[in-house]
Amino acid sequence: MTFALALLPVFSFASKEDSLVEAEKEFNATDMILHHIGDAHGWHFYGEGENSFTLPLPVILYTDNGLVTFMSSEFHHDTEGHHVVEKNGMSFVNLHEKIYQLEEGAHEVEFDKEHHPLNAERPIDLSITKNVAAMFITVIIMLIIFSRLASFHKKNKHAPKGFNNLLETFVLFVRDEIAKPQIGEKKYMKFMPFLLTVFFFIWITNLIGLLPGAANVTGNIAVTVSLGLFTLVLIVINGNKDFWKHTLWMPGIPTFVKPILTIVEVVGLIVKPVALMIRLFANITAGHIIILSLIGLIFILESAGVAGISVPFALFISVLELLVAFLQAFIFTMLSALFIGMAVQEHEHH
Repeated sequence: MTFALALLPVFSFASKEDSLVEAEKEFNATDMILHHIGDAHGWHFYGEGENSFTLPLPVILYTDNGLVTFMSSEFHHDTEGHHVVEKNGMSFVNLHEKIYQLEEGAHEVEFDKEHHPLNAERPIDLSITKNVAAMFITVIIMLIIFSRLASFHKKNKHAPKGFNNLLETFVLFVRDEIAKPQIGEKKYMKFMPFLLTVFFFIWITNLIGLLPGAANVTGNIAVTVSLGLFTLVLIVINGNKDFWKHTLWMPGIPTFVKPILTIVEVVGLIVKPVALMIRLFANITAGHIIILSLIGLIFILESAGVAGISVPFALFISVLELLVAFLQAFIFTMLSALFIGMAVQEHEHH
């Protein structure tokens, strides 16, 4: 699946109406890779320009003059800031998937030497981008499968069969192999909804990301930052008296050392979710980049011999990505449970 995904953006850059030689000369591996792993205001599947198939998504902008909405198709696939969309007396352009509002009276973007817009500014962008749409799809899938499992257990007392049985196996896996060992028998149930949600959200989005034309959700740093912040909030809110005492003013330590250790402990508290988000972001993004780079070598070097090496390696990484999709969900959930368990752990006092 990932191999097919890797080929689609490559062909979208190489399959033009011009001659094959001209297409190869215009091929840019960096643009192809960034196009695949980046977010976008339209969901592009294949092709280029007017011959492409792109699902338009809602553009929602909050400006000084209020809310402005329109479909991304009004930009006519332009991401270079050439096509201007007029709405409510305001002008907007799409510049490398960032929406800019032009100054009043301006009809095109003007740039400085560093290619920064001079006569445009960015409004607050609340658009349903490709990554956001993919997250909605994941949420819908989760609601459907878990609603079916919950409905089954309400009506039946015997063990489920088929897909429900498989789903319950993973639910029990999260409970018995992650929540109980890391948080403890007494308090694990309180955090099961969060752990199950995080585990299945990451896993399903990773699997969807392996499909042709799919979004690279967990390869977006904003998504992983949000997941890491959820874990941090749970640690801060649920940290007990012992946890905060050992974090802010450690007992049994000389007083003059305590302020230094407090700084270290607070920094360590913040670093924990940072490590979670970077690990998830880096591993998912790296997998996509490796596959696309291997395929891109064929077009860069224009060699059949390179294809004989690149294609098998790309297939191997593609299969490995299926395992990585599960492992990253497991590792993120396990470490979140570990950090939460450290915050709620009861210490024996003598």
